[in-house]
Amino acid sequence: MTNRYYFYQTIPIQYSLSDQQKEEILSAYLPPTLPESNTEQAFNLQETPKGTSVATRVLLNDFDIKQTKTKKSFLKITFSNQAGNIPAKMWDNNNSVETTVPLLEESGVFDIKGQVDEFNGFKSITIHNISPCKEEIDPFELLAYTKQDLDQLTTELFAYIYELEQPYKTIALNAMDKLWDSFKLSPAAKGFHHNYLGGLLKHTIGLMRFCRYITVLEENPFRAVIKLIHKVETQYKQEIWESLKQDEPTRSFVWKDTIDHLYSMLHGMSEHKYDSIHYDALMTSILFHDIGKLLEYDYAGRTADVFHYLYPTAVFDNPAKKQSGIAMDPLGLMIGHIPYGVLLLNKVIEDNQIAISMEAIHLMSHCILCHHGLPEWGSAVRKPLSLEGYIIHIVDYLDSRYENTESDDEK
Repeated sequence: MTNRYYFYQTIPIQYSLSDQQKEEILSAYLPPTLPESNTEQAFNLQETPKGTSVATRVLLNDFDIKQTKTKKSFLKITFSNQAGNIPAKMWDNNNSVETTVPLLEESGVFDIKGQVDEFNGFKSITIHNISPCKEEIDPFELLAYTKQDLDQLTTELFAYIYELEQPYKTIALNAMDKLWDSFKLSPAAKGFHHNYLGGLLKHTIGLMRFCRYITVLEENPFRAVIKLIHKVETQYKQEIWESLKQDEPTRSFVWKDTIDHLYSMLHGMSEHKYDSIHYDALMTSILFHDIGKLLEYDYAGRTADVFHYLYPTAVFDNPAKKQSGIAMDPLGLMIGHIPYGVLLLNKVIEDNQIAISMEAIHLMSHCILCHHGLPEWGSAVRKPLSLEGYIIHIVDYLDSRYENTESDDEK
């Protein structure tokens, strides 16, 4: 039994594993192997004052040609390194947009020179010079990654899976047997939250911690959600107070515009207050809720194994493509991680001939499809239609925002 807490010391992290069980898990499911570079030496945009000249090596995530209100072209670029994402722009001086685009299309690692700018509280780099890196490098040495104990994260995930009743335990274990190598490394986003190697693993465990708190550790799930909302309110007030104490107030708040939405979802939950919670189906849904990001996101070192697993008879006529920082996969973007999650859930069930009720399949599929909560946020259904559907959205909503409040060693 561990004695750690999550979400502002509110949620106990409780699970039991013997030393032998931990060894067996770590032997069967090897944790991610990530660089051991000293990330303190990596250029950190957020810690660099406005006006500072910068010369650094970065990975290219993506780019786009934009126009100002006066119809002047410029490049909007996102780079990254081990400290995280680096937004940048390059003005079209001396025809630089036309000459730079071919370089961005061909290469993934660049040496850039520029200056740190800040607008409305958001920092970026204005690039003066950019050139492809000519040296052989390991892109993993430039990708951001979680600093948490990966052995601990791995054993915690499987501790929760081992607690599941059948057939959910079998579904979860078969999914990890097939997808673990990709799952353990994958980011959970390219920008907003968990946007680093190991991010998907950490985010999935975060949702499971919230779910166990709401459904197992607290006596009443509605009271548990109210406690979590109260904690958000407290932290938002603290954010505002800390901003007011600064000479230049913060313009970006993690918990801004979240409280009304959380109460709205609580009201939606109340429509199902007499329903029982299917814990095993809910936890299995959490494992699959973002698993489609294995196909939706691309990054240096990612393989096409999950595409081949999901579409074994498809001809994958895709020549070797440039990989660098975290970016959207052109194919994955056409479907998205939410439908992919349902496809992968059904693939695992069918491939392994797992007997399960039609109702349970639809409950889990619904949880995956509605975990973004609202259609305008990407939900594939109009609103959650079950208690489990509301809970998976609430815990996903909370965990994705809470991650932006954690210190580097918690990420």
